[in-house]
Amino acid sequence: MGILMRISCLLSVVNMLLTFTNILAFAEPSVLVETVPIKSATFTKTLTAYGNTQPDPAYVMSINLPRSGIVGRVWVRTGQLVERGALLFELDTSPSAGAQFQHARAALDYARSKLRREEELFRSQLTTRDQVANAKKSLADAESQLEEQRKLGTGQAGESVKAPFPGVITKLSVNQGDLIQAGAGAMSIARRDSLIVSLGAEPEEAAQVRTGMVVTLTPVFQPGAAFKSQVSEIHAMVNPATKLIDVVAPLKLPANAEFPLGLRMKGVITLSQSESLGVPRSAVISDPQGSWIFIAQNGKAHKAPVKKGISQNGLVAISGPIKAGDEVVVVGNYELSDGIAIRKRSK
Repeated sequence: MGILMRISCLLSVVNMLLTFTNILAFAEPSVLVETVPIKSATFTKTLTAYGNTQPDPAYVMSINLPRSGIVGRVWVRTGQLVERGALLFELDTSPSAGAQFQHARAALDYARSKLRREEELFRSQLTTRDQVANAKKSLADAESQLEEQRKLGTGQAGESVKAPFPGVITKLSVNQGDLIQAGAGAMSIARRDSLIVSLGAEPEEAAQVRTGMVVTLTPVFQPGAAFKSQVSEIHAMVNPATKLIDVVAPLKLPANAEFPLGLRMKGVITLSQSESLGVPRSAVISDPQGSWIFIAQNGKAHKAPVKKGISQNGLVAISGPIKAGDEVVVVGNYELSDGIAIRKRSK
């Protein structure tokens, strides 16, 4: 009797094992996944380009010599920062320029004496009104010529030329002892607080840029300092030095800013902004035939074809048969097929 009981118990256990095996054989497979809701987000399309700070041509002044002269001491160098009224260089008037002033003054003295003589002759009725009028015109011309020479400074033995505003010496064309002709450029000075950044863009990229687009300018080696600006110019030729198209943005600096000319800058140009549905990059699967995501709904994974847009901050803009709030699979999606059962991982 004991043997029969043991056999009966053994058969029961075997039946239970067979039953459990059959249940496992017919159970539907499922995949453990993680999901997040699809959200609407603002996506910004940008273009990144690099360039250098340069003086704004509208705020660069050329210091020209009004008369010929010999350059005395030069007090500045190229790249030097100067304050308003700072001494730039000294100019000694050349002998030829001084002679022009003396000639103009002598001509004035002669014109005055001639007019007095013509007026005396006219009172004695020995000359005509026309001759007196011509003498007056000659006097006026002589006065004008002398005044012009005074403005040119030919009557001065020397002159100290000073900076008209605070700025940076961007070009220096004279040295001590140079004999300079009238009208020659001695140097150029640029305002330090009015700069431009010339960003280099590939021709196909520059074609997307329009004047007025917002630009964020950041020093490459000082990423914490950022300045907002706008595109002011888009050049229509390739820069021979960089082989790129120059996209220009003004850089207005606060009074206490110390930005050297030629500083390397990064510019991020905002090309467009748009609202779109976005998902994490890991949610989108792609192959040569297209892209798709898996939507979790009622314990099943449903494959949804999508079209990808721009990527930003870990999100990808997508469009397709989806809506905000749908649960998209972000982990485990590579193991899924359309309609397969899924289990959500608890958080």
